[in-house]
Amino acid sequence: MLDAPIRKLIDPTLNKIALILVKAGISANAITLFGLTIGLAGAIAIAANWFLFALLLIILSRIADGLDGAVARATKKTDFGGYLDISVDFLFYGAVVFGFIVANPSANAIAGAFLLVSFYFNGATFLGYAILAQKHELKGDKQSEKSIYFSGGLMEGSETIILFIIICIWPKLFPFLALIFGVVAFYTATMRLLHAKKVFLD
Repeated sequence: MLDAPIRKLIDPTLNKIALILVKAGISANAITLFGLTIGLAGAIAIAANWFLFALLLIILSRIADGLDGAVARATKKTDFGGYLDISVDFLFYGAVVFGFIVANPSANAIAGAFLLVSFYFNGATFLGYAILAQKHELKGDKQSEKSIYFSGGLMEGSETIILFIIICIWPKLFPFLALIFGVVAFYTATMRLLHAKKVFLD
C-alpha cells in the first residue's frame, strides 16, 4: 500500500547515487547480494539480542535493495536480476522473523511461526499472480519498473520494513505485532486470490 508513494519520495535520490555506482563499475546484482549479506547479518544480530545494531543493518540492507533497482534502470534490466531481487527479499524477510524466534523462543515462537506462514501464503499469491499476469500480458504502472508484475495490497515491502524497524526498537512488541501483521498478510493474500479469480478465471 505504501510502496508507490514511498518510491516517489526516495527514487530521485537513489537514482543519483546509482549513477555514481554505475561509474564505479558496480553491478545491480552485486548490490543485491551485498544487501542480502547485510540483511542476514541483521537477522543474526537479532538472534543475539543486539536489536539496535540489527536495526542499522536492516536499514542499510533496504537501502541496497532500493539501489540495485536504480542501478539496473541506469544500465540494463535483466530477468535474472529481477528474479534474484525478489528471491533475496523473501529470504531476508523470513530470516529476520526467524532471528526474533531464536532471540526469545518462549515469547516469540508461536507468533513468529504464524507470521512466517502468512509470509509464505502471501508470497505464493504474489508470485502466482505475477506468472499469470505475464501469461495474459497484463500491463500496469506498478510493474513498469520491475522485471515481474507487482500486484499491490495492504501488506507490501514498505509495511514489512516499518514492522521490522518498530520491533527492533521495541522487541517486546514482537508477539503482538507479528500476530496483527500476520492477519493483515493473510487478508492481503486472500484478497489477491479472489481478485485473481475475477481476472483469470476463463
